[in-house]
Amino acid sequence: MNRPWEISTLDNGLRVVTTSFGASVNVFVGAGSRGEQQRVNGVSHFLEHILFKGTANWPNPNDIAEAIEGSGGVLNAYTTKEMTCYWNQVPFDRFELAASVLSEMMFQPILEGSEIERERTVVQQEIKRSKDQPSAWAGELLSRAVYGDQPIGWSIAGSEESVDALGREDFTEYMGEWYVPSNMVFSVAGAVAHAEVVRAAENLYGSVPPGESPQFSSASPKMPEERFIVEDRELAQAHIAMGLHTVSRHDPERYPLEILNTVLGRGMSSRLFKEVREKRGLAYAVGSGVSLHHDTGLLGVSAGVSPENAKETIEVIVQEIRRMADEPVGTDELTKAKDFRVGNFRLSLESPMALAQRAGESLLTTGEIEPVEDVVARLEAVTPDDILRVAAGLADEQNVAISVVGPGVQDAEIAALVAA
Repeated sequence: MNRPWEISTLDNGLRVVTTSFGASVNVFVGAGSRGEQQRVNGVSHFLEHILFKGTANWPNPNDIAEAIEGSGGVLNAYTTKEMTCYWNQVPFDRFELAASVLSEMMFQPILEGSEIERERTVVQQEIKRSKDQPSAWAGELLSRAVYGDQPIGWSIAGSEESVDALGREDFTEYMGEWYVPSNMVFSVAGAVAHAEVVRAAENLYGSVPPGESPQFSSASPKMPEERFIVEDRELAQAHIAMGLHTVSRHDPERYPLEILNTVLGRGMSSRLFKEVREKRGLAYAVGSGVSLHHDTGLLGVSAGVSPENAKETIEVIVQEIRRMADEPVGTDELTKAKDFRVGNFRLSLESPMALAQRAGESLLTTGEIEPVEDVVARLEAVTPDDILRVAAGLADEQNVAISVVGPGVQDAEIAALVAA
């Protein structure tokens, strides 16, 4: 099969992947909040901020920004529970500059004290902003409700208190453990030959000791006792988030799960949209999504409703999930769901950034890049029985966690609705 990417591995374990479209330069690090100790919760995300504050050849934030933006490019980063990605997009003839900036951020950051103090306040304001956004905060509480007090259940950003306690030594220690070539992927999509990218990676990263790729702690397969969390606030809406344990990113059942999720809550044709919004008029926005991790996964549902409609909405969502396990999806509905998911997947890969991101994330988290046509074939092969099988694991009342931010419902009432 003619694949639009090439992969090489340096002697120190750094993997280099190039995709022959556009111009996007990315470094993926297998470091996220799952790898943190509770004392330093938030260090992955805080560090992501700090690495933009100065390096050996670009000693302050403006130098880094101007190096990329001066060529018409953009740069940014993000942190998840299992990885951190630093990326920039530049004209293809500025590839070496873009690669050099990212390399110095990874291995020659200044970590200057005054910049750390200034950015500490920025990160704490980011945490406060999340708390002030009820739907976002319901998602934070849901993570706690689903996973409890273990790293995968902690906030990616940490708390204001944990961020306040982080110092330069915490960053250097964390980088020494997690920011090693064997735990990184250098992913480039652009009009740059793979051999040229490998040479650049060898020059920039080749002398760095490989290190040992650390492992995340295993996630508990059971829901915690406190799996219904309500934060009563005086708001115009109750913001509901529901989560159910499901398969990991390595499980072949992820393909039926994706189609199940599409039928349940993706788009205006989904069952939740039709039942919750169109038929009952309970919510403006309602939908579902899937988050896959290396040893577990989450099917999530969210909705914002008037307080007096909160209990009915939870009841309807639970009923629709159980219906997925009780009734085979009809032929027409299944075909439409597959067409939507496959088309959406193809559309998601139509930019250089998306191609580089998919290649880098896949190589980092699974050790391979699944060809697009293989993904399409597996999605199109999903049967009604496959969906019933996956849904059976979701319908267990002990496998449901719910968070609500706003008025209108108590945790005891939620428990009764789920058990009904």
